[in-house]
Amino acid sequence: MPPKVRISKEDIINTALEIVRESGADALNARSIAKALGCSTQPVFSNFATMDELQDAVNAAAYEEYLGFLKRETESGKYPQYKSFGMAYIRFASEEKHLFKMLFMCDREGKELTHGPDFDASVEMIMKANGIGWEKARLMHLEMWTCVHGIGTMLATSFLPLEWELISDMLTDVYQGVRTRHLSGEN
Repeated sequence: MPPKVRISKEDIINTALEIVRESGADALNARSIAKALGCSTQPVFSNFATMDELQDAVNAAAYEEYLGFLKRETESGKYPQYKSFGMAYIRFASEEKHLFKMLFMCDREGKELTHGPDFDASVEMIMKANGIGWEKARLMHLEMWTCVHGIGTMLATSFLPLEWELISDMLTDVYQGVRTRHLSGEN
């Protein structure tokens, strides 16, 4: 009798991530994972009590992919650190469209809004660069984030193609405008 092939939780998560990456979050289900792994759905439900638990694990894995984009963009040294976060978010949207949509274009109605470590780090960068307090820096970051998210959404949905140099210039222009307004005290 041949030995049983054990399919690990990690195998399932990695396969699920690839399914989302290639076909979008709507394509993710126990049968699609089982088919990709060449097994029954039994290993999926042996490793995850519910599809919600699996979805949480896939979201966490996708978020780690996003954090990799942040790290690489920051380490490249091409942009100041705060700007590199925005450029990484947009690059993730452009290069990992389905993962971006799953993480950042999902319906959050009725769910608690939580921020990742990148949010707090961004606010702290603004505080340090401008000598301002947490609340003003948080508001500045929220204003920048809406711009960055808008550009990312346009790229993720292939709504509007933009060149990277233009994107960089747009982020600089918006940041300088937001910064000037907040530091001058104008409303």
